[in-house]
Amino acid sequence: MTLDPEAPLTPKVPLTPKERMALKRVAMPEQDATARSANFGEVNLGLTEQLAILEAERCLQCPKPYCIDGCPVRVNIPQFIRFLRDGDIKSAAQSLLSDNALPCVTGRVCPQEIQCEKVCLRAKTGQSVAIGHLERFVADWGQRHAAEIAGSPAVRTGKTVAIVGSGPAGLTAAGELAKLGHEVTVFEAFHAAGGVLIYGIPEFRLPKDIVAAEVDRLIAQGVTIEANAIIGTTYTLPELREKFDAVFIAVGAGLPVFMNVPGENLKGVYSANEYLTRVNLMGAWTEGADTPVLHGQRVVVVGGGNVAMDAVRTARRLGAASATIVYRRGREELPARAEEVHHAEQEGVEFEYLAAPTEVLGDESRWVTSVRCVRMALGEPDESGRRRPEPIEGSEFDIPCDMLVVAIGTRSNPLLTQTAPDLEVTKWGYIVTDESGMTSMPGVFAGGDIVRGAATVILAMGDGKRAAAAIDAYLRGELPALPSAEPAAVA
Repeated sequence: MTLDPEAPLTPKVPLTPKERMALKRVAMPEQDATARSANFGEVNLGLTEQLAILEAERCLQCPKPYCIDGCPVRVNIPQFIRFLRDGDIKSAAQSLLSDNALPCVTGRVCPQEIQCEKVCLRAKTGQSVAIGHLERFVADWGQRHAAEIAGSPAVRTGKTVAIVGSGPAGLTAAGELAKLGHEVTVFEAFHAAGGVLIYGIPEFRLPKDIVAAEVDRLIAQGVTIEANAIIGTTYTLPELREKFDAVFIAVGAGLPVFMNVPGENLKGVYSANEYLTRVNLMGAWTEGADTPVLHGQRVVVVGGGNVAMDAVRTARRLGAASATIVYRRGREELPARAEEVHHAEQEGVEFEYLAAPTEVLGDESRWVTSVRCVRMALGEPDESGRRRPEPIEGSEFDIPCDMLVVAIGTRSNPLLTQTAPDLEVTKWGYIVTDESGMTSMPGVFAGGDIVRGAATVILAMGDGKRAAAAIDAYLRGELPALPSAEPAAVA
């Protein structure tokens, strides 16, 4: 069956299951690759209403919706898609927002292809429903029509909750707790709320005004944001616990990991954290910015995850004539989203697979000039289940560069935990929690990367949603055992 995506779809006769199965997945409109590699405008342009409703028609409304089980925040996916299919976008937005505190964010950066879309029934015989694209369309409509879909204020409970960190876990917990009537204050170390959504993910993937609008919606629900507040310096964790009825720690794992190779301290070497923070949060790419950033002409980024893709694609947009990813495994093992890898390839990013740096070389002024690498071969699987990369003797080679970005992971920052001796942590510095998310300090909960290690935005949001339910139960004097969080993603 063929439908014209430009033709009005309502009023319409309901399609049969066979007719639905015949519909092809719609494509996401996007910027031309050559043009976008020189600007910071959003790559994906979003579905039109006609395309969104057409894609919604593909949903089979399965009696057993596996897509919900595949979603870490358990969005009622069939319900919001059904409303959209029927042309009731307002109800679709209300349904989505009732389940997801940050739908404009997850509609852009959530790896739906390995979660809800992976278990979509249609994926067994073809392409899944484009759940992420539909989520983005509905969420964006809801953001533009916020006044129309705003709910009634919650009845106040008189209970107070402090949330440390305004990233995806913290903001999700804040939204859920505010809906339950608790007084929520979010403490953010930086000058702008959003955490990794603001400082880590580039404008071309997640526009900052989108994140700001999501934060503004939470503020409208009664959430207070206190910026420039470093817990561990401005306040200690025990001090917060004395002031608030409960605390949720969601500080992420933002301490960069380096390669520990000779020359890594040369000028022109960045951690991905610093590089992306300067560009994303501090606007270093704009004229007259308060913070500088190098505009390398030959840039090498070490790593294969989404952060590495963000860094290398940012370098291209800042004028790099060559931007290269160096990754120790092959293309099939890349942990980055397939869409981000595809977009990087379209934008002229080069990939040096099965290679690992052994030394950073520089000139007499200590500026980086190249990175020395060794070829790798894949051996037996390691603890992550992927084949372990092993160096090939005598295979060293140099890649010329005037800037190097290290994007091989992050770990926990001890700034907060070192001020709370009663807080139990692992040998890696991550906070230990029980099934409910409570730490060794009564009334103090934790979730996201500071518990599970570096993972995805949506997994952190799932932690935030579970923690909010547990905190609510704790404040009411009832704390049932809740499902444990999913295991941390391994990069």
